[in-house]
Amino acid sequence: MSLEVTGKLLVKYDTQQVSERFKKREFVLELAEEINGNTYTNYAKMQLVQNKCDLLDRYNEGDMVKVSFNIKGNRWERDGKVNFITNLDAWRIENAAQAQGNSMGAAQAMPAYNDNSNAAPFYNPSPENADDLPF
Repeated sequence: MSLEVTGKLLVKYDTQQVSERFKKREFVLELAEEINGNTYTNYAKMQLVQNKCDLLDRYNEGDMVKVSFNIKGNRWERDGKVNFITNLDAWRIENAAQAQGNSMGAAQAMPAYNDNSNAAPFYNPSPENADDLPF
């Protein structure tokens, strides 16, 4: 499963040589989301592994970046107790402004197959306002 998120590069950590054959580099993104006029800030700690560790070198703390990543999870048992760990494994980092420019250009090049310019605007109520009664 591949996901993307855009945020401010808040912290860059040094590359860690975890074992003889495995290295990782962690970083933190600050993610701001506006919901009903309020801004909520979240922080996502992500990691780059192996040959991807160098991707972070061309960006500075404070830069807006678009990160493509996968969610990886592991399960292990110790002393009869089951534990889980989840990692956000980044595999591509782009400048957010350039990424947006590239995607907007592609979107503008797409033909409009269904021109509903005379149709009523699409109404999508928020979950708290939606009436789910069948009658």
